[in-house]
Amino acid sequence: MGAGRGTWGTQFGFYLAAIGSAFGLGNIWRFPYIVSENGGGAFVLLYVFLVFIIGMPLLVGELILGRSTRSGLMRAIDIVIDEGPKKDNEKFFRFKWLGVGSLILCGIVLAYYAVISGWVLHYLSQLTVTAMTGSPFDPSGTLSFLLANGWLQVLLTSVHLLVVIVIVAKDVEEGIERAVGFMMPLFVVLLLVLAVKSLSLPSAPEAMRFLLYPDFSSLSMQSLGQAVGHVFFTLSVGFGMMVTFGSYLSDRVYIPIAGFRVATMDSFISLFAGVMIFPLVMVGIQPATGPEMLFASLPVLFGSFSGGLLFGFGFFICLYLAALGASIGLLETIVSNFRESLSVKRARAVWLSGGVCFLFALLPALSSSVFQGFDFGGKGLLEFLDGLLINWGLPVAALITSQVVLYKLSDLKKKAAFEDPGSEFHDTEKIYSHWIFALRWVVSPIVILALALQLLSLL
Repeated sequence: MGAGRGTWGTQFGFYLAAIGSAFGLGNIWRFPYIVSENGGGAFVLLYVFLVFIIGMPLLVGELILGRSTRSGLMRAIDIVIDEGPKKDNEKFFRFKWLGVGSLILCGIVLAYYAVISGWVLHYLSQLTVTAMTGSPFDPSGTLSFLLANGWLQVLLTSVHLLVVIVIVAKDVEEGIERAVGFMMPLFVVLLLVLAVKSLSLPSAPEAMRFLLYPDFSSLSMQSLGQAVGHVFFTLSVGFGMMVTFGSYLSDRVYIPIAGFRVATMDSFISLFAGVMIFPLVMVGIQPATGPEMLFASLPVLFGSFSGGLLFGFGFFICLYLAALGASIGLLETIVSNFRESLSVKRARAVWLSGGVCFLFALLPALSSSVFQGFDFGGKGLLEFLDGLLINWGLPVAALITSQVVLYKLSDLKKKAAFEDPGSEFHDTEKIYSHWIFALRWVVSPIVILALALQLLSLL
C-alpha cells in the first residue's frame, strides 16, 4: 500500500460506503421514471436478474483490481499493463484511456447529480419556510420557479458540491466512513417510515401490481440497454469507483462475499424504494414523466393530507442523504486518481476536482432556462445527458474494465482474492471458475447485445 493511503476502519464501514454510493439518487429519483417508461414489473424483474448475472461479477472484478494494485483505476491499469508481457503492452495501450474516460464520465455524472441534489435542497428549504411561517406550500409554483431560474440552480449546485468537498477533504476513515456511518442508518429508518405510509395509501394495490406484475409486452428494444446501464449506475460499476473502494479494503475481506452482499442489499433497497415511491406517484394529482417526475407529483400529494408536509420533509431528507452518499463516492474516485497521477495533497486534489465538476455542472444547471430550447428526440438536455452517459457511456466503460480484469490482471492475483481467509467456503476453485465464466461468456455478450439493440432502435 502506498504511503499515506487510507483504509476502511471496519468492514462494516466499507459496506455502508458501498451501499451509500450505489444507492443514491439513482434508485429514488431515476429508478421510478425509468421503470415507468419501460412498463413496470417486467423491467424490474429484468433489472434484478441483471444485477446478479452481470452486475455482481463486474463489481467483484473492480474490487479485486483495486485491492490487488492498491490504486485507483488509472494507476491500476498502468500497473497491470507494466506487469504483463512487454510484447503485449503496445496492444493494450488503448486500455490506458479507459481510466481517463471513466474519470470524465465520473465527473460529468457528479455534475448533473449535483444539479438534482440542488433541486432537493430547494424543496427542503421551501418546506422549512412553510413550516416556520405557516404559509401554504405551492408545489407547482415551487417547481416552475426552480426550473425557470437557472442561476438559482447554479447556487444550489455549488452548495451541494461544497458539502461534498468538505467531507471528502478529510481522510477515508475520518471523512467518508464517519459521514456515511451517520447517514445510512438514518436513511434506512426514514425509508421504512415512508414505505409504511405509502403502503397505507388507496393507490398501493394498483402500484404494487404495476411494480411487481411482469408484462413483457411492455418492454422495448431499448429496455435491455436501460436496464444494463441502470444496474451499472446503481452498483457504481464502470466509474472506477469500486476500484477505488477496493484499494482501501483490508486483505482480510473476502471479496466474492463482499460483492454478493453489496449487490443483494442494493437490489433489496431498490425494490423497497419502488414500494415506497409508486403508491405516491400513482395517487398524484398531476401526471409527470422524466427527471421532473418526483418533484412534480409527490409534493402535490404531501399537501393533500394531514401531516403531509412533515412526511414530505422526511422524504426529501431521505432523498438528499442518498444524493450525498453517492456524490461522496464519485468525488472520492476522482480525487484518488488525481492524487496518484499528479502526486498532490488530498486537500488540493479535492478542491481542484470539485471546481472542475462545478464547471461541468453549469450546463445541466442551465438546461431548463438558458438552454431550454435544446431538444433531443423529445428529451430535454438533462434527460438526454442522463441517457447518453448511463445507457451508453457506462456500459462501454464497464465492458472495457472487464477485459482488463480478464486478460491483463494476472491469474495469480485473481485466484488469491478467492482464497477465503475465514475458511467459510472450501470449494473456492469452483467459485473462481464460475466467476471467470460469467465475466467472459455472460457479461460481455449481454452488454454488447444491449448496446446493439439500442443502436438498432435509433436506426
